[in-house]
Amino acid sequence: MNMIDWAKREIAIACKKENPDWDGKSFDYGCSCYQSALKAYESLCNDDHSGYSFSITKNILIRLMEGRPLTPITDEDFENVEPCCWNDKLIQCPRMSSLFKKTDKDGNVSYSDNNRLECIDINSQDIYSSGETDKIVNKLYPITLPYYPMNKKFKIYSEDFLTDKNNGDYDTIGYLYMITPDDKRIELNIFRSEVNGKWVDITKEEYEERKKKSLIEEKK
Repeated sequence: MNMIDWAKREIAIACKKENPDWDGKSFDYGCSCYQSALKAYESLCNDDHSGYSFSITKNILIRLMEGRPLTPITDEDFENVEPCCWNDKLIQCPRMSSLFKKTDKDGNVSYSDNNRLECIDINSQDIYSSGETDKIVNKLYPITLPYYPMNKKFKIYSEDFLTDKNNGDYDTIGYLYMITPDDKRIELNIFRSEVNGKWVDITKEEYEERKKKSLIEEKK
């Protein structure tokens, strides 16, 4: 059995499990995704890709599908680009929609990539992003040009809880540690609490005390 025949059989098995009644013609979201993957796989095989070249081509395809550039972003990519309509201090990179160039009133330039990090709640495993986590990553790892984003994201692991029921969903948060795209663990130990509607930094000791209080409240 050659590679294409093997792939066709695997796709057929997967589609059968996805929708046992699928007739192969009518629209089915899951099965259509399997069929599209098969087309891409057949195309690679028909181009005589195998082994190392197959791996290279796969990585190129993944970057394209995830909106990541194939070559580094440089200053030239921001030339003659109009500022964003909602903020005249921001320029969106035409080659990478998540990348922005910001120039402040003093002429200082900085860059931000809205797609380079995710924050994970260690208890619920929910994934989210926020301006605060962006600031944490940008401070530790500021973007400079040329910029070539890695395939993996920065991951910040956090925990939040409520100590006062009048404060909504939570009033204390800890950004505990971060895993970099090259799998390095960075201890953050950044702790904040809400005071009079504003978030302020607190010590680890205060964070632990507030956490104990939240656990006591949960048991009541």
